Amino acid sequence: MKTPIRIQPLIDSGLVDEVVRPLMSGKEADVFVVRCGEELRCAKVYKDALKRSFKKAVLYREGRKVRNSRRGRAMERNSKYGRAQQEDSWQTAEVDALRRLVDAGVRVPKAYSCFDGVLLMELITDAQGDVAPRLGDVSMSAEEAIAGHREMLQNIVRMLLVGIVHGDLSEFNVLMDQHGPMIIDLPQAVDAAANNQAGWMLVRDVNAITSYYGSYAAELLGRKYGEEIWAHYEAGSLQPELEFTGLIEEPADAPDVDGVLDEIEAVSAEEQERLQRLREFEADQSSS
Repeated sequence: MKTPIRIQPLIDSGLVDEVVRPLMSGKEADVFVVRCGEELRCAKVYKDALKRSFKKAVLYREGRKVRNSRRGRAMERNSKYGRAQQEDSWQTAEVDALRRLVDAGVRVPKAYSCFDGVLLMELITDAQGDVAPRLGDVSMSAEEAIAGHREMLQNIVRMLLVGIVHGDLSEFNVLMDQHGPMIIDLPQAVDAAANNQAGWMLVRDVNAITSYYGSYAAELLGRKYGEEIWAHYEAGSLQPELEFTGLIEEPADAPDVDGVLDEIEAVSAEEQERLQRLREFEADQSSS
């Protein structure tokens, strides 16, 4: 097939030998199967911000550390350089998260390198060597659903113990290989301690996963696994081996997640409009 323009530099540098075929197209990236020597791997090509359909990206960037103070100031001012740095931060967040999670024993693909917006990583396959299906494409018994749900909670807990919340977890970004579920797609991963939205994002992730497994094992439905996990995290008592029941009382003043999102998005839009007016004013002043 014709080599995508963004992957050509990896071929020129010897990191990739050839592009075998497209694998999938998502809201933030296109993924290709590539050959590297005798191995097949994935090349994830991130879409430009204007083409990416991932909503409310500003919520996920909150709390991300920027080592270079000049980059940080530029990102805050939303200058042209700052927007480029925001994009670079979005693209490198996934490889940083994957490497930390592999070390923590979380089932995620191994990341090999990230070069100019292309992440080269492990290709996940099933027992027959074919590309592993998504969790949402797999049928299971009630017993398998309960076991899979328990394993997913353990992975989510291990992520949280190293300070990471997926932020967009569902049956569509979990692959099923011969050993069980494997979590993918982490460019939007948030810092559990530094992002003020991390708590409800964690609850939303757990609710989405529980809802899917609950379609095969109804006894999982209606339980507060996410709230239980987050409560242990805030109390400092979270451990990988904990067994969760989801049987907790929800506080009467539990936040309206959708309402919070709408308010944050409105504030963000107002700030973007203010910055745009400021740039137009400065442009008028410089031209007069």
